Amino acid sequence: MNPLAILTGASSGIGAAAAEQFVGRGFTVINLSRRDCPVEGVQNLTTDLADANSLNQASASLLERLSLHAGAPVCLVHNASLMLKDRCDTTEDEDLLRALSVNVMGINTLNRRLLPELGRGSSVLYVGSTLSEKAVAGAYSYIVSKHAQLGMMRATCQDLMGRGIHTALICPGFTDTSMLRQHVGNDEAVLESLGGMNSFGRLVQPSEIADLIVWAHHHPAINGSVMHANLGQLEH
Repeated sequence: MNPLAILTGASSGIGAAAAEQFVGRGFTVINLSRRDCPVEGVQNLTTDLADANSLNQASASLLERLSLHAGAPVCLVHNASLMLKDRCDTTEDEDLLRALSVNVMGINTLNRRLLPELGRGSSVLYVGSTLSEKAVAGAYSYIVSKHAQLGMMRATCQDLMGRGIHTALICPGFTDTSMLRQHVGNDEAVLESLGGMNSFGRLVQPSEIADLIVWAHHHPAINGSVMHANLGQLEH
């Protein structure tokens, strides 16, 4: 039976790059997002991670798929994220809740439904951010949610102790994705400036983060680890 990779937000960027690598390694790959993954061979479950009914329907479908892969290792990748432009002194409760619904609550629902069915050799990987451990101005709700993911990963490690399932938080630096480009208004000058904030003078590529995701699944020694992937980011 093929191993199984379940990814959220694999319609583009890091998620799509990871899906491509998993497919190439013989995994059965399932994408949960509102848009389909462009990678050939990926199975898509149209899912709005901010909508409880949509997420519950997707979870039910995933449980059926898991029953077909009983005993096979599973890589569950929490990759989808919502990034808003907001500040601590102006963010409305509704906007904070919208970000948390995708970046935190959706993860919690999937974990609650799926983790009891995962067997030994499986992994639960969180795609966080450099902003899981630090902050910048103008991304308040995203930073709050990414800090929460750090706590979720560490708690997952402890709660699953002894089950042979490992976890990690992968923290990309500024990565050339549509989310980043939209956040900066597709301003090439800003993107170039962000790329200059590391020792290689460029943006991280989605394929580089995908490499790390696939590697992390196959190396349980990193259980509970925070893994930085930012090309050596300049500290201020």
